[in-house]
Amino acid sequence: MSDAVTLMTNADHARREGRSAEAHRDFVAAVGLSRGNGDRRELIRALKGLGQIERDLGRPDAARPLYEEAALLSRAERDGLLLAHTVRHLGDVYRAIGHPELAEPCYHEALAIYRADATTPPLDLANAIRPLAILEEADGRIAEAARLWTEARDLYAAVAVAEGVAECSARLAALGA
Repeated sequence: MSDAVTLMTNADHARREGRSAEAHRDFVAAVGLSRGNGDRRELIRALKGLGQIERDLGRPDAARPLYEEAALLSRAERDGLLLAHTVRHLGDVYRAIGHPELAEPCYHEALAIYRADATTPPLDLANAIRPLAILEEADGRIAEAARLWTEARDLYAAVAVAEGVAECSARLAALGA
């Protein structure tokens, strides 16, 4: 295991335990090591991890360039599921900083990739549908939002994610669907 991977494993553990400063430090170091060793997949993981910590700390503006770089590198890897996951999170960052017009194409791209790959885990698909449903609802496209919320609810139910089912059901009820 490389030093960068060890740092990312430690950072993930620190994040789960609520030690954000330690996780941030380790992801920063992992980004540096990954840049130095030329391992693109490690760098993608490190950038996304650091971006997630920035989001956790309420700094989506700081997360933006990290996810943008990770998305660019993911495209070069030609790994559809990696790209879909990365682009979905980039969409979440754009939405968090008030740019739904940038988020929407990210969600559509992620969904297209996920739908085209039979190995897509249902939870990943549900997690990609959910933010698009939020945007559709916010834009007043109620029928499309209801369709997406229903699909996401069914996927969350299939993998027994009660919180996801509850959120989708509440959104559908609020829409009158």
